[in-house]
Amino acid sequence: MGNSLVVAGRAVGALGILACAVAVLARMLGHYYLLGVEAESLLQAGTSAVVIGCFALLLARERTRG
Repeated sequence: MGNSLVVAGRAVGALGILACAVAVLARMLGHYYLLGVEAESLLQAGTSAVVIGCFALLLARERTRG
């Protein structure tokens, strides 16, 4: 269970970083929408994914310690 949380946390975090990078790049290029989604919403979703990935990694660490 702990190993799957590590893999899931890293995957979700990496996707969140990618989403944030795409949103920032789109806004820097002057695009407010990207595939019908606001760039700000994509940035918030990416930030949320990074936070969820961090919590999954913390949970995996806690389960292996205790």
